[in-house]
Amino acid sequence: MLLVILEHENGQLVEAAREALTFGRVLAEKMGEDLEAALIGSDDDDLVEAAGQYGAETVHTVIHDLLTDYGPDAYGSVIAQMVESLDPDAVLSCGSDRGNEFMANAAARLDAPFVANCTDVNPGDTWEMTRVQWGGSLLEDATLTADVPLLTCGLHAVAAEIGDGEDADAEEFDVDLDESVTITMVKDRVVQEAGVTLPTAPVVVGGGRGVGSEDGFGQLEELAALLGGRVGCSRAVTNLGWRPHADQVGQTGTRIAPEIYIASGISGAIQHWVGAMASKHILAINTDKEANMVTKADWAVIGDLHEVIPAIIAEVQSRKG
Repeated sequence: MLLVILEHENGQLVEAAREALTFGRVLAEKMGEDLEAALIGSDDDDLVEAAGQYGAETVHTVIHDLLTDYGPDAYGSVIAQMVESLDPDAVLSCGSDRGNEFMANAAARLDAPFVANCTDVNPGDTWEMTRVQWGGSLLEDATLTADVPLLTCGLHAVAAEIGDGEDADAEEFDVDLDESVTITMVKDRVVQEAGVTLPTAPVVVGGGRGVGSEDGFGQLEELAALLGGRVGCSRAVTNLGWRPHADQVGQTGTRIAPEIYIASGISGAIQHWVGAMASKHILAINTDKEANMVTKADWAVIGDLHEVIPAIIAEVQSRKG
């Protein structure tokens, strides 16, 4: 059995969980094993149903007084107990910040190896996998020999796709937790602003140092609003104080996966590319035809963004009538 640990927020499976189940369906087929899932801190019927839609045959739900919210020690302890009791052939989650955190915690408790951010996995007596290293700038081929392999798939390594849509069976799993696991636990949350968020936006209009100033982002805001998207930026922009860190796309910012990323005046340093490379399509606007972002983009406009962006806005407005 392949056990997939699911992340959830506000009564919904997060995108990372759906990606893990999609990746897991393929891996379970290679293994010749059933695909099962674990919901830690919830037994919500809608979450169980959603997991079933993405291929889970059984969902193990874990409820405990100490599981009031997410905590890496609590999750790690639960996963370790599941490995010991359920005896899965392997355990998988998605390589989000949380996924890598709680899987590493579980691995430490089990004194077992853990391989993060895999893009391809071939099971066997010795498991073979390709994984992302150095923030996405390097792919590494690795092998793993373990009683129970612990893995995460790379964030956005696959697009989440619904499976056969059959109902999943829910089974309660009892755990033994003590107060020590609450030393790291989410205690409070900030209500997010209304509308689309940067990680989920279908369109992201990004701006780099080439925008020229804080005021220069006004045109990018206008275009993003027209397209139902959000504005992002490079680290250079946040360092200059033109945009908040919450808008930063990159290795030390937000990783995005929009339908289209419009990168304006962004050179495309590797740290920024790590956060943008999962975009379905990229349009680069830059005066430098040799810029890294231009060479990696699906389409490029070589020109002044202060002329190109207004032209795009005018065209969109004319087509919208």
